[in-house]
Amino acid sequence: MSDGGPPRVRYAKRGGVAYVTIDRPAVLNAMDLRTHEELSAVWDDFEADDELRVAVLTGAGDRAFCVGQDLRERARLNAAGAAPTTFGSRGQPGWPRLTERFDLSKPVLARVDGYALGGGFELALACDIIVASDRSVFALPEVRLGLVPGAGGAFRLARQLPLKVAMGHLLTGRQMTAEAALRAGLVNEVVPADQLDACVDGWTADLVRAAPLAVRAIKESVLRSLDMPLPDAFTATYPWEARRMHSEDAAEGPRAFAEGREPRWRGR
Repeated sequence: MSDGGPPRVRYAKRGGVAYVTIDRPAVLNAMDLRTHEELSAVWDDFEADDELRVAVLTGAGDRAFCVGQDLRERARLNAAGAAPTTFGSRGQPGWPRLTERFDLSKPVLARVDGYALGGGFELALACDIIVASDRSVFALPEVRLGLVPGAGGAFRLARQLPLKVAMGHLLTGRQMTAEAALRAGLVNEVVPADQLDACVDGWTADLVRAAPLAVRAIKESVLRSLDMPLPDAFTATYPWEARRMHSEDAAEGPRAFAEGREPRWRGR
């Protein structure tokens, strides 16, 4: 799907980090169907490229991370008789979208500066780490538009906040400041806007320094075990943990510590 216009997403790789930027600042980085297609290709490449250790997802400009679905496009699609939207995006362009990539094994960090609304907030909630500027604002306003937070917001917010707090935001569409999101545990760190990139760099440096197979094993085991009884979590099978346990890296870490040097990770 292409309208012949410029790309909606910028994708760059530097030092083991994938930088993914939704590049529609004129519409506050709203996502149309083409944006979803381009993002899907990016996530495929990110997962397949063993040189990449972490992705940073952000939006172009300083007004918005992403304000979610392009509602002007949605109105045109509705008028043309397109199927109504609901939970999930199966069968739509860009599926599986980040919000439904439950097997993405590498960490994704959301760099939020400005508005993260609707599907934009849902993208951030699907990331493993969120770093935000102090001028950022989060909300799921779908209820005010006759819609539902179909990209997982209804499910993730209720899992990541106390239920009454989540329901208050879901049923009213009320906004949440960056500081409120930090106090609620939705955001890892909030800094002034002029310090945001340095803060993100600190996080990515720590992630790249970590053993890649251990990072994947931890992410997989945590997310797969969230709904398990604790005894079952200990005995479940985690494919990435099986790879880490028998890897060269599992021996390299203790050996490097004993020798007083930095480990040399091989990722195998």
